Amino acid sequence: MAFHVYDTTLRDGAQQEGMNLSVADKLAIAPLLDELGVGFIEGGWPGAVPKDTEFFARAATELNLKHAVLAAFGATRKVGVPAADDPQVRALLDSQAPVITLVAKADIRHVERALRTTGSENLAMITDTVRFLTGEGRRVFVDAEHFFDGYRYDADYAVECVRAAFDAGAEVVALCDTNGGMLPDWVAEIVAKVRAAVGPDAVLGMHAHNDTGCAVANTLAAVAAGAEHVQGTVNGYGERTGNADLITVVANVELKHGRRLLAGHGLEEVTRIAHAISEITNISPYGRQPYVGASAFAHKAGLHASAIKVDPDLYQHIDPTAVGNDMRMLISDMAGRASIELKGRELGFDLAGQGDTLGRIATRVKQAEAAGYTYDAADASFELMLLEEVGGGRPEFFSVESWRTIVERAGSRGTEATAEATVKLHAGGERIVSTGEGNGPVNALDHALRQALARVYPEIADFELIDFKVRILDQMQGTDATTRVLIESTDGERSWSTVGVGPNIIEASWEALTDSIIFGLFCRGVAPR
Repeated sequence: MAFHVYDTTLRDGAQQEGMNLSVADKLAIAPLLDELGVGFIEGGWPGAVPKDTEFFARAATELNLKHAVLAAFGATRKVGVPAADDPQVRALLDSQAPVITLVAKADIRHVERALRTTGSENLAMITDTVRFLTGEGRRVFVDAEHFFDGYRYDADYAVECVRAAFDAGAEVVALCDTNGGMLPDWVAEIVAKVRAAVGPDAVLGMHAHNDTGCAVANTLAAVAAGAEHVQGTVNGYGERTGNADLITVVANVELKHGRRLLAGHGLEEVTRIAHAISEITNISPYGRQPYVGASAFAHKAGLHASAIKVDPDLYQHIDPTAVGNDMRMLISDMAGRASIELKGRELGFDLAGQGDTLGRIATRVKQAEAAGYTYDAADASFELMLLEEVGGGRPEFFSVESWRTIVERAGSRGTEATAEATVKLHAGGERIVSTGEGNGPVNALDHALRQALARVYPEIADFELIDFKVRILDQMQGTDATTRVLIESTDGERSWSTVGVGPNIIEASWEALTDSIIFGLFCRGVAPR
Protein backbone atom coordinates (compact mmCIF):
# COMPACT_ATOMS: atom_id res chain seq x y z
CA MET A 1 0.00 0.00 0.00
CA ALA A 2 1.41 3.40 -1.00
CA PHE A 3 2.25 5.81 1.80
CA HIS A 4 0.75 9.31 1.47
CA VAL A 5 2.66 12.50 2.31
CA TYR A 6 0.05 15.24 2.35
CA ASP A 7 1.15 18.88 2.70
CA THR A 8 -1.24 21.51 4.02
CA THR A 9 1.13 24.49 4.19
CA LEU A 10 -0.99 26.54 1.78
CA ARG A 11 -4.15 26.04 3.79
CA ASP A 12 -3.64 25.08 7.43
CA GLY A 13 -0.12 26.53 7.58
CA ALA A 14 -1.36 29.83 6.19
CA GLN A 15 -3.53 30.24 9.30
CA GLN A 16 -0.40 31.06 11.32
CA GLU A 17 -0.49 34.39 13.10
CA GLY A 18 1.33 37.00 11.04
CA MET A 19 1.30 34.98 7.81
CA ASN A 20 -0.63 36.36 4.87
CA LEU A 21 0.00 34.45 1.65
CA SER A 22 -1.06 36.04 -1.60
CA VAL A 23 -2.14 33.98 -4.58
CA ALA A 24 1.27 34.65 -6.12
CA ASP A 25 2.93 33.39 -2.93
CA LYS A 26 0.96 30.16 -3.10
CA LEU A 27 1.78 29.69 -6.77
CA ALA A 28 5.47 30.14 -5.87
CA ILE A 29 5.39 27.72 -2.92
CA ALA A 30 3.50 24.92 -4.69
CA PRO A 31 6.35 24.07 -7.13
CA LEU A 32 8.78 23.94 -4.19
CA LEU A 33 6.52 21.45 -2.42
CA ASP A 34 6.33 19.46 -5.63
CA GLU A 35 10.12 19.53 -5.89
CA LEU A 36 10.30 18.27 -2.32
CA GLY A 37 8.39 15.23 -3.52
CA VAL A 38 5.19 15.31 -1.46
CA GLY A 39 2.24 13.34 -2.83
CA PHE A 40 -0.51 15.89 -2.22
CA ILE A 41 -0.65 19.68 -1.90
CA GLU A 42 -3.71 21.13 -0.23
CA GLY A 43 -4.21 24.48 -1.91
CA GLY A 44 -6.95 26.02 0.19
CA TRP A 45 -10.72 26.31 0.54
CA PRO A 46 -12.28 27.38 -2.77
CA GLY A 47 -15.73 28.89 -2.46
CA ALA A 48 -15.11 30.01 1.12
CA VAL A 49 -11.91 32.04 0.61
CA PRO A 50 -11.79 34.21 -2.54
CA LYS A 51 -7.98 34.02 -2.79
CA ASP A 52 -8.18 30.23 -2.74
CA THR A 53 -10.81 30.22 -5.47
CA GLU A 54 -8.45 32.32 -7.58
CA PHE A 55 -5.51 30.06 -6.69
CA PHE A 56 -7.20 26.95 -8.09
CA ALA A 57 -8.37 28.82 -11.20
CA ARG A 58 -4.79 29.94 -11.92
CA ALA A 59 -3.22 26.66 -10.84
CA ALA A 60 -5.10 24.85 -13.59
CA THR A 61 -3.06 26.68 -16.23
CA GLU A 62 0.01 27.98 -14.38
CA LEU A 63 1.19 24.97 -12.37
CA ASN A 64 2.92 21.99 -13.92
CA LEU A 65 3.37 19.60 -11.02
CA LYS A 66 5.56 16.55 -11.59
CA HIS A 67 5.00 14.61 -8.39
CA ALA A 68 2.17 16.09 -6.35
CA VAL A 69 -1.59 16.17 -6.84
CA LEU A 70 -3.59 19.25 -5.86
CA ALA A 71 -6.28 18.87 -3.22
CA ALA A 72 -9.10 21.29 -2.48
CA PHE A 73 -10.32 21.57 1.10
CA GLY A 74 -13.93 22.06 2.12
CA ALA A 75 -16.71 20.95 4.42
CA THR A 76 -19.47 18.39 4.20
CA ARG A 77 -22.86 19.65 3.08
CA LYS A 78 -24.86 21.92 5.36
CA VAL A 79 -27.54 20.58 7.64
CA GLY A 80 -30.67 19.71 5.68
CA VAL A 81 -29.24 20.69 2.27
CA PRO A 82 -28.62 18.07 -0.45
CA ALA A 83 -24.93 17.85 -1.35
CA ALA A 84 -25.64 18.60 -5.01
CA ASP A 85 -27.36 21.87 -4.01
CA ASP A 86 -24.78 23.08 -1.51
CA PRO A 87 -22.87 26.04 -3.05
CA GLN A 88 -19.63 25.26 -1.21
CA VAL A 89 -19.70 21.61 -2.27
CA ARG A 90 -20.24 22.82 -5.83
CA ALA A 91 -17.27 25.18 -5.46
CA LEU A 92 -15.09 22.18 -4.64
CA LEU A 93 -16.05 20.62 -7.97
CA ASP A 94 -15.52 23.91 -9.78
CA SER A 95 -11.95 24.09 -8.42
CA GLN A 96 -11.01 21.25 -10.83
CA ALA A 97 -8.86 19.73 -8.10
CA PRO A 98 -8.58 15.95 -8.61
CA VAL A 99 -8.62 15.36 -4.84
CA ILE A 100 -11.15 16.86 -2.45
CA THR A 101 -10.54 16.77 1.28
CA LEU A 102 -13.67 17.16 3.38
CA VAL A 103 -13.63 18.21 7.00
CA ALA A 104 -16.25 16.31 8.99
CA LYS A 105 -17.15 16.46 12.66
CA ALA A 106 -16.18 13.34 14.61
CA ASP A 107 -16.94 14.59 18.12
CA ILE A 108 -20.61 14.34 19.10
CA ARG A 109 -20.27 17.43 21.29
CA HIS A 110 -19.26 19.51 18.26
CA VAL A 111 -22.06 17.99 16.24
CA GLU A 112 -24.67 18.96 18.78
CA ARG A 113 -23.25 22.29 19.98
CA ALA A 114 -21.44 23.72 16.92
CA LEU A 115 -23.46 22.25 14.05
CA ARG A 116 -26.62 22.18 16.19
CA THR A 117 -27.83 18.97 14.68
CA THR A 118 -28.10 15.29 15.56
CA GLY A 119 -25.52 12.57 15.37
CA SER A 120 -27.49 10.78 12.67
CA GLU A 121 -27.74 13.92 10.51
CA ASN A 122 -23.98 14.44 10.78
CA LEU A 123 -23.43 10.87 9.58
CA ALA A 124 -25.78 11.57 6.68
CA MET A 125 -23.87 14.76 5.84
CA ILE A 126 -20.64 12.75 5.62
CA THR A 127 -22.19 9.97 3.58
CA ASP A 128 -24.08 12.20 1.14
CA THR A 129 -21.15 14.53 0.43
CA VAL A 130 -18.62 11.75 -0.10
CA ARG A 131 -20.97 9.83 -2.40
CA PHE A 132 -21.80 12.92 -4.43
CA LEU A 133 -18.18 13.91 -5.00
CA THR A 134 -16.97 10.40 -5.77
CA GLY A 135 -19.90 10.08 -8.14
CA GLU A 136 -18.53 13.15 -9.93
CA GLY A 137 -15.21 11.34 -10.42
CA ARG A 138 -13.20 12.94 -7.61
CA ARG A 139 -10.92 11.23 -5.14
CA VAL A 140 -12.20 12.07 -1.68
CA PHE A 141 -10.24 12.25 1.56
CA VAL A 142 -11.97 13.00 4.86
CA ASP A 143 -10.45 14.87 7.79
CA ALA A 144 -12.22 13.58 10.90
CA GLU A 145 -12.11 16.83 12.89
CA HIS A 146 -11.62 16.64 16.68
CA PHE A 147 -11.43 12.86 16.28
CA PHE A 148 -9.16 12.10 19.25
CA ASP A 149 -11.07 14.30 21.70
CA GLY A 150 -14.28 12.86 20.34
CA TYR A 151 -13.00 9.31 20.69
CA ARG A 152 -12.07 9.83 24.33
CA TYR A 153 -15.58 11.22 24.99
CA ASP A 154 -17.63 8.81 22.86
CA ALA A 155 -15.50 6.24 21.06
CA ASP A 156 -18.40 4.47 19.37
CA TYR A 157 -19.65 7.61 17.65
CA ALA A 158 -16.20 8.76 16.56
CA VAL A 159 -15.52 5.38 14.93
CA GLU A 160 -18.99 5.42 13.36
CA CYS A 161 -18.06 8.68 11.59
CA VAL A 162 -14.91 7.05 10.19
CA ARG A 163 -16.87 4.01 9.00
CA ALA A 164 -19.49 6.23 7.36
CA ALA A 165 -16.78 7.98 5.33
CA PHE A 166 -15.18 4.74 4.18
CA ASP A 167 -18.53 3.10 3.39
CA ALA A 168 -19.47 6.09 1.22
CA GLY A 169 -16.27 5.77 -0.82
CA ALA A 170 -13.65 7.91 0.92
CA GLU A 171 -10.14 6.86 -0.04
CA VAL A 172 -8.54 8.15 3.17
CA VAL A 173 -9.77 9.18 6.59
CA ALA A 174 -7.32 11.35 8.52
CA LEU A 175 -7.75 11.29 12.28
CA CYS A 176 -7.31 14.86 13.51
CA ASP A 177 -5.93 16.06 16.81
CA THR A 178 -7.50 19.43 16.11
CA ASN A 179 -6.89 20.91 19.56
CA GLY A 180 -3.37 19.48 19.68
CA GLY A 181 -3.82 18.06 23.17
CA MET A 182 -2.87 14.43 22.62
CA LEU A 183 0.24 12.57 23.78
CA PRO A 184 2.05 9.84 21.80
CA ASP A 185 0.92 6.88 23.92
CA TRP A 186 -2.69 8.02 23.70
CA VAL A 187 -2.45 8.39 19.93
CA ALA A 188 -0.81 4.99 19.49
CA GLU A 189 -3.52 3.26 21.53
CA ILE A 190 -6.43 4.97 19.76
CA VAL A 191 -5.07 4.53 16.22
CA ALA A 192 -4.43 0.83 16.89
CA LYS A 193 -8.03 0.40 18.05
CA VAL A 194 -9.42 2.27 15.04
CA ARG A 195 -7.21 0.21 12.74
CA ALA A 196 -8.67 -2.98 14.25
CA ALA A 197 -12.21 -1.60 13.91
CA VAL A 198 -12.01 -0.58 10.22
CA GLY A 199 -9.82 -3.41 8.97
CA PRO A 200 -6.38 -3.60 7.36
CA ASP A 201 -7.33 -2.23 3.94
CA ALA A 202 -8.69 1.14 5.03
CA VAL A 203 -6.20 3.99 4.68
CA LEU A 204 -5.95 5.89 7.95
CA GLY A 205 -4.15 9.21 8.24
CA MET A 206 -2.87 11.49 11.00
CA HIS A 207 -3.31 15.26 11.26
CA ALA A 208 -1.59 16.64 14.37
CA HIS A 209 -1.31 20.06 15.94
CA ASN A 210 1.53 20.98 18.26
CA ASP A 211 -0.14 22.40 21.36
CA THR A 212 1.55 19.85 23.63
CA GLY A 213 4.81 20.05 21.66
CA CYS A 214 4.14 16.50 20.48
CA ALA A 215 2.82 16.95 16.92
CA VAL A 216 5.77 15.15 15.29
CA ALA A 217 5.88 12.48 18.00
CA ASN A 218 2.11 11.95 17.76
CA THR A 219 2.34 11.57 13.98
CA LEU A 220 5.14 9.01 14.29
CA ALA A 221 3.12 7.16 16.93
CA ALA A 222 0.18 7.02 14.52
CA VAL A 223 2.43 5.66 11.76
CA ALA A 224 3.76 2.98 14.10
CA ALA A 225 0.16 2.05 14.96
CA GLY A 226 -0.87 1.64 11.32
CA ALA A 227 -1.45 5.06 9.70
CA GLU A 228 -0.33 5.25 6.05
CA HIS A 229 -1.15 8.91 5.42
CA VAL A 230 0.51 11.82 7.23
CA GLN A 231 -0.48 15.47 7.07
CA GLY A 232 1.64 18.44 8.11
CA THR A 233 3.18 21.71 7.06
CA VAL A 234 6.66 22.76 6.00
CA ASN A 235 8.54 24.30 8.93
CA GLY A 236 5.63 23.45 11.24
CA TYR A 237 3.58 26.48 10.20
CA GLY A 238 0.04 26.66 11.53
CA GLU A 239 -2.44 28.19 13.92
CA ARG A 240 -1.53 28.61 17.60
CA THR A 241 1.65 26.55 18.11
CA GLY A 242 1.57 25.12 14.61
CA ASN A 243 1.07 21.79 12.85
CA ALA A 244 3.32 18.77 12.70
CA ASP A 245 6.49 19.76 10.85
CA LEU A 246 6.19 17.60 7.76
CA ILE A 247 9.94 17.83 7.10
CA THR A 248 10.80 16.36 10.49
CA VAL A 249 8.16 13.65 10.18
CA VAL A 250 9.32 12.53 6.75
CA ALA A 251 13.02 12.73 7.61
CA ASN A 252 12.46 10.57 10.68
CA VAL A 253 10.51 7.93 8.77
CA GLU A 254 12.92 7.85 5.83
CA LEU A 255 16.22 8.06 7.69
CA LYS A 256 15.32 6.10 10.83
CA HIS A 257 13.00 3.47 9.38
CA GLY A 258 14.36 3.24 5.85
CA ARG A 259 11.01 3.86 4.14
CA ARG A 260 11.10 6.00 1.00
CA LEU A 261 8.25 8.52 1.17
CA LEU A 262 9.23 11.40 -1.12
CA ALA A 263 9.49 11.38 -4.88
CA GLY A 264 12.40 12.86 -6.81
CA HIS A 265 15.52 13.93 -4.91
CA GLY A 266 13.46 14.32 -1.75
CA LEU A 267 15.47 14.92 1.39
CA GLU A 268 18.67 15.90 -0.40
CA GLU A 269 17.12 19.28 -1.22
CA VAL A 270 14.97 19.71 1.88
CA THR A 271 17.11 22.36 3.63
CA ARG A 272 17.20 24.57 0.56
CA ILE A 273 13.47 24.15 -0.02
CA ALA A 274 12.56 24.83 3.62
CA HIS A 275 14.56 28.05 3.57
CA ALA A 276 13.18 29.09 0.18
CA ILE A 277 9.64 28.73 1.53
CA SER A 278 10.66 30.78 4.59
CA GLU A 279 11.70 33.58 2.25
CA ILE A 280 8.31 33.57 0.52
CA THR A 281 6.34 33.48 3.77
CA ASN A 282 8.63 36.20 5.16
CA ILE A 283 9.05 34.24 8.39
CA SER A 284 12.65 33.83 9.48
CA PRO A 285 13.91 30.23 9.52
CA TYR A 286 14.08 28.68 12.97
CA GLY A 287 17.75 28.03 13.62
CA ARG A 288 17.15 25.04 15.89
CA GLN A 289 14.65 23.32 13.62
CA PRO A 290 15.52 19.61 13.37
CA TYR A 291 17.39 18.53 10.24
CA VAL A 292 17.21 21.85 8.32
CA GLY A 293 17.96 24.51 10.93
CA ALA A 294 21.22 26.44 10.80
CA SER A 295 22.08 25.04 14.25
CA ALA A 296 20.93 21.48 13.57
CA PHE A 297 24.52 20.32 13.07
CA ALA A 298 26.38 23.16 14.81
CA HIS A 299 28.84 22.19 17.53
CA LYS A 300 30.12 24.52 20.21
CA ALA A 301 31.52 22.49 23.11
CA GLY A 302 35.22 21.65 22.95
CA LEU A 303 34.52 18.06 24.03
CA HIS A 304 32.24 17.59 21.03
CA ALA A 305 34.83 19.06 18.67
CA SER A 306 37.54 16.71 19.93
CA ALA A 307 35.34 13.71 19.15
CA ILE A 308 34.16 15.10 15.80
CA LYS A 309 37.77 15.59 14.76
CA VAL A 310 38.19 11.82 15.10
CA ASP A 311 34.81 10.87 13.60
CA PRO A 312 31.95 13.32 12.81
CA ASP A 313 29.38 10.59 13.44
CA LEU A 314 30.28 10.47 17.12
CA TYR A 315 28.20 13.59 17.83
CA GLN A 316 25.81 13.63 14.84
CA HIS A 317 22.84 11.32 14.47
CA ILE A 318 22.95 11.50 10.64
CA ASP A 319 25.19 12.82 7.90
CA PRO A 320 23.99 16.44 7.41
CA THR A 321 24.33 16.14 3.63
CA ALA A 322 21.47 13.61 3.65
CA VAL A 323 19.13 16.55 4.20
CA GLY A 324 21.12 19.13 2.28
CA ASN A 325 22.55 20.70 5.43
CA ASP A 326 26.11 20.98 6.68
CA MET A 327 28.10 20.67 9.89
CA ARG A 328 29.31 23.91 11.47
CA MET A 329 31.80 24.51 14.23
CA LEU A 330 30.98 27.40 16.56
CA ILE A 331 33.77 29.36 18.17
CA SER A 332 33.21 30.56 21.73
CA ASP A 333 34.78 30.56 25.16
CA MET A 334 33.88 26.86 25.24
CA ALA A 335 36.14 26.22 22.26
CA GLY A 336 39.25 24.12 22.62
CA ARG A 337 42.02 23.53 20.12
CA ALA A 338 40.00 20.90 18.25
CA SER A 339 37.11 23.34 17.73
CA ILE A 340 39.43 25.98 16.35
CA GLU A 341 41.26 23.53 14.10
CA LEU A 342 37.97 22.27 12.63
CA LYS A 343 36.55 25.79 12.24
CA GLY A 344 39.78 26.85 10.59
CA ARG A 345 39.54 23.95 8.15
CA GLU A 346 35.94 24.98 7.40
CA LEU A 347 37.20 28.49 6.56
CA GLY A 348 40.17 27.30 4.52
CA PHE A 349 42.98 27.42 7.11
CA ASP A 350 45.06 24.27 7.74
CA LEU A 351 46.00 24.42 11.43
CA ALA A 352 46.73 20.71 11.89
CA GLY A 353 49.80 20.12 14.03
CA GLN A 354 50.18 23.81 14.95
CA GLY A 355 49.75 23.37 18.68
CA ASP A 356 51.24 26.69 19.72
CA THR A 357 49.18 28.62 17.20
CA LEU A 358 45.97 26.83 18.21
CA GLY A 359 46.69 27.54 21.86
CA ARG A 360 47.33 31.20 21.15
CA ILE A 361 44.08 31.56 19.18
CA ALA A 362 42.11 29.69 21.85
CA THR A 363 43.44 32.03 24.52
CA ARG A 364 42.59 35.07 22.39
CA VAL A 365 39.03 33.80 21.81
CA LYS A 366 38.46 33.20 25.53
CA GLN A 367 39.80 36.64 26.42
CA ALA A 368 37.68 38.32 23.75
CA GLU A 369 34.52 36.53 24.85
CA ALA A 370 35.23 37.50 28.44
CA ALA A 371 35.24 41.10 27.21
CA GLY A 372 31.84 40.67 25.54
CA TYR A 373 32.60 39.40 22.03
CA THR A 374 30.83 36.37 20.58
CA TYR A 375 32.05 34.45 17.57
CA ASP A 376 29.49 31.66 17.26
CA ALA A 377 27.26 34.19 15.45
CA ALA A 378 30.06 36.19 13.81
CA ASP A 379 32.07 33.91 11.53
CA ALA A 380 33.47 36.84 9.55
CA SER A 381 35.03 38.44 12.62
CA PHE A 382 36.60 35.13 13.58
CA GLU A 383 38.00 34.69 10.08
CA LEU A 384 39.57 38.15 10.31
CA MET A 385 41.16 37.03 13.57
CA LEU A 386 42.59 33.96 11.81
CA LEU A 387 43.99 36.22 9.09
CA GLU A 388 45.76 38.21 11.79
CA GLU A 389 47.18 35.10 13.45
CA VAL A 390 48.08 32.81 10.55
CA GLY A 391 47.10 34.52 7.29
CA GLY A 392 49.68 37.28 7.14
CA GLY A 393 47.47 39.89 8.76
CA ARG A 394 44.11 41.44 7.93
CA PRO A 395 44.02 43.45 4.69
CA GLU A 396 44.67 47.18 5.14
CA PHE A 397 42.04 48.58 2.81
CA PHE A 398 41.97 51.89 4.69
CA SER A 399 43.21 53.56 7.85
CA VAL A 400 40.98 55.66 10.05
CA GLU A 401 42.06 59.09 11.16
CA SER A 402 38.93 59.92 13.14
CA TRP A 403 35.14 59.76 13.17
CA ARG A 404 32.38 61.53 15.05
CA THR A 405 28.60 61.64 15.23
CA ILE A 406 26.19 64.40 16.13
CA VAL A 407 22.52 64.01 17.03
CA GLU A 408 20.55 67.21 17.03
CA ARG A 409 16.95 68.05 17.73
CA ALA A 410 15.67 71.56 17.32
CA GLY A 411 12.52 72.73 19.00
CA SER A 412 10.33 71.15 21.63
CA ARG A 413 9.52 67.56 22.45
CA GLY A 414 8.11 65.61 19.52
CA THR A 415 10.35 67.24 16.95
CA GLU A 416 12.24 64.66 14.90
CA ALA A 417 15.96 64.49 15.66
CA THR A 418 18.58 64.39 12.90
CA ALA A 419 21.91 62.56 12.95
CA GLU A 420 25.09 63.47 11.15
CA ALA A 421 28.43 61.64 11.03
CA THR A 422 31.84 62.68 9.73
CA VAL A 423 34.51 60.13 8.83
CA LYS A 424 38.16 60.97 8.07
CA LEU A 425 40.26 58.18 6.60
CA HIS A 426 43.09 57.37 4.22
CA ALA A 427 42.57 55.07 1.22
CA GLY A 428 43.89 54.84 -2.30
CA GLY A 429 46.75 57.19 -1.45
CA GLU A 430 44.56 60.09 -0.45
CA ARG A 431 42.94 61.60 2.62
CA ILE A 432 39.14 61.41 2.42
CA VAL A 433 36.65 63.35 4.51
CA SER A 434 33.02 62.33 4.19
CA THR A 435 29.84 63.40 5.94
CA GLY A 436 26.68 61.32 6.04
CA GLU A 437 23.19 61.81 7.41
CA GLY A 438 20.79 59.19 8.72
CA ASN A 439 17.83 58.48 10.94
CA GLY A 440 20.22 57.75 13.79
CA PRO A 441 23.94 57.97 14.58
CA VAL A 442 24.72 54.43 13.44
CA ASN A 443 22.85 54.89 10.18
CA ALA A 444 24.69 58.18 9.61
CA LEU A 445 28.06 56.51 10.32
CA ASP A 446 27.24 53.76 7.85
CA HIS A 447 26.41 56.32 5.15
CA ALA A 448 29.55 58.37 5.81
CA LEU A 449 31.82 55.32 5.75
CA ARG A 450 30.33 54.06 2.50
CA GLN A 451 30.57 57.44 0.82
CA ALA A 452 34.21 57.77 1.84
CA LEU A 453 35.21 54.35 0.52
CA ALA A 454 33.04 54.19 -2.60
CA ARG A 455 35.48 56.44 -4.50
CA VAL A 456 38.31 53.94 -4.01
CA TYR A 457 36.34 50.71 -3.70
CA PRO A 458 33.21 50.90 -5.88
CA GLU A 459 32.58 47.20 -5.08
CA ILE A 460 30.95 48.20 -1.79
CA ALA A 461 27.94 49.46 -3.73
CA ASP A 462 26.80 45.81 -3.72
CA PHE A 463 27.09 45.52 0.06
CA GLU A 464 23.90 45.78 2.07
CA LEU A 465 23.29 45.60 5.80
CA ILE A 466 20.46 43.11 6.33
CA ASP A 467 20.37 42.62 10.10
CA PHE A 468 21.45 44.63 13.14
CA LYS A 469 21.27 43.31 16.69
CA VAL A 470 22.18 45.10 19.89
CA ARG A 471 22.66 43.55 23.32
CA ILE A 472 23.51 45.31 26.55
CA LEU A 473 26.00 43.32 28.63
CA ASP A 474 26.50 43.71 32.39
CA GLN A 475 23.12 45.41 32.70
CA MET A 476 23.70 46.03 36.41
CA GLN A 477 26.14 48.76 35.35
CA GLY A 478 23.25 50.81 33.92
CA THR A 479 24.38 53.40 31.38
CA ASP A 480 28.01 52.30 31.92
CA ALA A 481 27.21 48.79 30.64
CA THR A 482 29.15 47.25 27.75
CA THR A 483 27.32 47.06 24.42
CA ARG A 484 27.62 44.30 21.82
CA VAL A 485 26.50 44.76 18.23
CA LEU A 486 26.08 41.99 15.63
CA ILE A 487 25.75 43.01 11.99
CA GLU A 488 24.80 40.76 9.09
CA SER A 489 25.67 41.95 5.58
CA THR A 490 25.30 40.60 2.07
CA ASP A 491 26.66 41.28 -1.40
CA GLY A 492 23.75 39.52 -3.07
CA GLU A 493 25.61 36.21 -3.32
CA ARG A 494 26.69 35.45 0.22
CA SER A 495 26.11 36.86 3.67
CA TRP A 496 28.49 37.34 6.59
CA SER A 497 28.28 38.47 10.21
CA THR A 498 30.61 40.66 12.26
CA VAL A 499 30.69 41.67 15.91
CA GLY A 500 31.70 44.84 17.71
CA VAL A 501 31.95 45.59 21.42
CA GLY A 502 32.29 48.97 23.10
CA PRO A 503 31.20 51.18 25.97
CA ASN A 504 28.29 52.43 23.84
CA ILE A 505 26.28 51.42 20.82
CA ILE A 506 28.08 53.82 18.47
CA GLU A 507 31.60 52.53 19.16
CA ALA A 508 30.44 48.90 19.03
CA SER A 509 28.63 49.56 15.75
CA TRP A 510 31.68 51.28 14.23
CA GLU A 511 33.83 48.21 14.87
CA ALA A 512 31.24 45.85 13.40
CA LEU A 513 30.68 48.15 10.39
CA THR A 514 34.36 48.50 9.51
CA ASP A 515 34.96 44.76 9.93
CA SER A 516 32.00 44.09 7.65
CA ILE A 517 33.44 46.29 4.88
CA ILE A 518 36.91 44.77 5.26
CA PHE A 519 35.61 41.21 5.14
CA GLY A 520 33.34 41.90 2.18
CA LEU A 521 36.20 43.37 0.13
CA PHE A 522 38.49 40.50 1.14
CA CYS A 523 35.95 37.90 0.00
CA ARG A 524 35.57 39.71 -3.30
CA GLY A 525 39.29 39.26 -3.87
CA VAL A 526 39.87 43.02 -3.88
CA ALA A 527 43.45 44.14 -3.22
CA PRO A 528 44.12 47.17 -0.99
CA ARG A 529 44.42 50.34 -3.09
